[in-house]
Amino acid sequence: MSGSRPFSLLSRLLPPSPRRAGGPAVRRTAVALALLALPALTALTACSSDDVPADGPDVLRVLAGSEVKDMEPMLRESGVKVKISYTGTLDGAEQVASGRAAASYDAIWFSSNRYLALIDGATARLSTETKIMSSPVLLGLKTAKARELGWEGRPVTWEQIATAAREGRFTFGMTNPASSNSGFSALVGVAAALSDADGALSAQQVTAVTPKLKEFFSAQRLTSGSSGWLADAYTREGKVDGIVNYESVLLGLKGMSLIYPGDGVVTADYPLTLLASATPEKKELYAKLTAWLRTPERQREIMSVTHRRPIVPGVRPGPEFGTAPLLELPFPNRRSVADGLITAYLDEVRVPSQALFVLDTSGSMGGDRIESLRQALTALTGADTSASGTFSRFRNRENVVMIPFNDTAGSPRSFTLPERDPQPVLTEIKSYADGLQASGGTAIFDGLRTAYEQAATSGQGHYTSVVLMTDGENTNGSSYSDFETFYGALPEAQRQIRTFVVLFGDSDVDEMKRIATLTGGAVFDARSGSLASAFKEIRGYQ
Repeated sequence: MSGSRPFSLLSRLLPPSPRRAGGPAVRRTAVALALLALPALTALTACSSDDVPADGPDVLRVLAGSEVKDMEPMLRESGVKVKISYTGTLDGAEQVASGRAAASYDAIWFSSNRYLALIDGATARLSTETKIMSSPVLLGLKTAKARELGWEGRPVTWEQIATAAREGRFTFGMTNPASSNSGFSALVGVAAALSDADGALSAQQVTAVTPKLKEFFSAQRLTSGSSGWLADAYTREGKVDGIVNYESVLLGLKGMSLIYPGDGVVTADYPLTLLASATPEKKELYAKLTAWLRTPERQREIMSVTHRRPIVPGVRPGPEFGTAPLLELPFPNRRSVADGLITAYLDEVRVPSQALFVLDTSGSMGGDRIESLRQALTALTGADTSASGTFSRFRNRENVVMIPFNDTAGSPRSFTLPERDPQPVLTEIKSYADGLQASGGTAIFDGLRTAYEQAATSGQGHYTSVVLMTDGENTNGSSYSDFETFYGALPEAQRQIRTFVVLFGDSDVDEMKRIATLTGGAVFDARSGSLASAFKEIRGYQ
């Protein structure tokens, strides 16, 4: 996906503190943690050096997952000019498998290549794969909650964790498995453990274990499109008892006990992988970079700065990782099974979502802009047939509410997707989108207020969020100050509803950032890119 650029909102981030720090955290650790806390990005280029050109014989172009953002400060010292562009796991896998990545990149760096390896023809696009570090996906709980459950320092299984979740004894957050590898790894691990799979999960086992998964995920109260944003929301708000995330992320959080399930985990091994299309010059850069990253000194630095485990046998893991061996759970060996597991999670397992779209239909949205809005909404009805597009469509059991605004807020229009056969409702949403017209002024805050009022009367038992899209400044109706007062007076439950803002056209950036900060959401910038990509990216947070 290209064009969507979520703002980091660093001013509101609470940098995590190392859980077992032996002294003051070094500056590089703070920078790494701040980078990791950014939302998942697609096609957001972040260079390891400010003066790195777009390409050249001495530049290694890397397509990466957002999980490795925290490695950027270290890469500046590698002696290799590295230009990194970030994308989602599924988008990245599709770019590689289709051959499109070869035109713009020399290597890829995701937390795992497992899903990529399931796509027909993908492995032929790859050359050398070098594992750099590792981190299992675990459950982290507030220490007080872990003690209450009797889990601190004791062996626990996923079955026990699932039982406690079903009984409502704890709540947790996890990333969307269609958007983030940590969520996907967790889903695979829990499914494999609860199904007692001896080998790779089969489609039949996914179907059989779905009721147990539904019980487990009934305790999920927080979702996210990226591991870093999830950790930030947990730290900032403290509304859930814990999160499922990489061990490396959990070790950076204060007051958290890590639960290592005795029946196994799924581990990320961060393989820096050369594309088969890379030129001889780029192969030399790749070899130099990977050799440098695997030196004992760099492995120890990775362990200290990012809390990931060393991958080189000669480097001893630190005491923070414990001494118990980790059992690796089996991974699906067919793409259809992996996709079926993600689909089951979205359509049957997770707490269903309610998504309220507050849409600018003022006169300035005329022409190409209103057409872009129509196309962006249509893509979410299933028109985008890519893997990431398929998983980002409006899901079964979801309640979708459209609230257009111009001079005033329009009447909310609700669409409730059934548990089975959602196509008729998806067709209705497409027809609604096709009928949007641009005229009048811009009453942003009247529209936003209407969304929060609507949320109070619908979507009970749903995970509710708001998407605000506008191409200009507020010109009609209530002001930001009025909305801030209104929001502050809402009941606690309604103030848990986040607003994800999409900048488009001539949006007031500062005011939109204030909305996102106030509500605990994030800002996505589609002013120079695709509105459809921004909408699709936000789906990972809903």
